[in-house]
Parts: sequence; structure tokens; C-alpha cells
Amino acid sequence: MEKKVYLLEDDGNIAELVRCALEMSGIAIECYSTCAEFLAAAEKAPPAVCLLDIMLPDGSGLDVLPKLKQKYPSMGVIMLSALGQETDKVKGLNLGADDYVAKPFGVLELTARVNALLRRAAGNASLVRGNLSLDEDTMTATLRGVRLELNNKEFNLLKYLMQKEGKALTRENILNAVWGYDEGETRTVDNHVARLRKLGIDYIETVFGVGYKFVYKEE
Repeated sequence: MEKKVYLLEDDGNIAELVRCALEMSGIAIECYSTCAEFLAAAEKAPPAVCLLDIMLPDGSGLDVLPKLKQKYPSMGVIMLSALGQETDKVKGLNLGADDYVAKPFGVLELTARVNALLRRAAGNASLVRGNLSLDEDTMTATLRGVRLELNNKEFNLLKYLMQKEGKALTRENILNAVWGYDEGETRTVDNHVARLRKLGIDYIETVFGVGYKFVYKEE
């Protein structure tokens, strides 16, 4: 995820106010006025933090929120709303929002809340590629919002491949990095890769005569 903020807000004056406030604090931000534009941008380059308005021309931030959290569980989300209704706040938090700010809001407070989520993102030991997310702190992996049942070796194998994305790795490289030895039965690697593929992870390509590499493909 890019260490930037995306704002989904159809009120041009509010969007400009937020953009100026965050940029003055050194925070990169991109602004979008429709759900469709916002989701297309987030799919292409997911940000670290999102600010979502609730009432929009083509939908609601409450509709966008679960789509984001399903694909990017670690993404920070702050809901913005002029409604001030407790039901909207509760619904947003139940759908996975990290924070809620009611309009009118102070830009200093909003900036502080955004910075808090950016700090959390910076310290979040996670790997995210599209619909695949690994959390190193909890040793869990999710694919398209579904948690995968991985043992320690499978998790560490997938993490190593993701960290070396695009690089062709020999079976000996992988054995050394994941199992701690570079001489042994290389079928061990093949069997574990086959298991990851059966779980629906189709980003692991075979490099014939060499080994494997992780190649992210947009869905």
C-alpha cells in the first residue's frame, strides 16, 4: 500500500480544505468525488488511509467501506458525515471503520487522526498484494477476504516469495530461507507450493529449470 491518503468527498469546498490541511502537514492526498472513481483508484494503488463521506452522488461511503476492508484488511478508514446520526456511526464502525468524524470538523483534529492511522500503517508488519494479505504479527493470511489455514512453513514460504516478488528463486534458495538448509529434498518446496496453489493463490509461477517466483496479477 502507498503511504498516502485518499479522500472520497463530493463537496468541493470540503475536499479542498482537507487537501490543503493534509498537504501542509506533509501528507500526500488524492481526492475523488464519486464511489466509482475512488474504487478504481484504490484498486490500482491502494492507499494507507481512506477518508470516506457517507452521502455521495453514486452511493455511500458505507457501501465502499466493506469492499475496501475485504480486499485490504489493514487499510485505515475514517468515516466523514454531516448526518450526526448514531446509527451511521455504529454501522460504519461495525463494517470495519477505524474512526468517525462528524461534520463540521476541525482540520487539526482530522489531521491528527489521519497521522495516527498512518503511524499504525507504518508499524503494521503486513504484506498486501491485491486480494492477498499477510499479517506477520498474527501469522495470518487472507485471500479475497477469506482467512487461509496455513501452517508455519506455508506462511513463511508465502511471505518469502512475496518479499522477493518478481525474482526467480531456486529451490535451494527457498529451502535455505524457509527451512534453514540449502541441501535436501527439493520436493518439499514443490509440495508446499502445490498446497498454496490449491488454496487459490495463483501468483506463484514455476520457473522451469530454476524454481519459483511470485508474480502479482491484477484481478
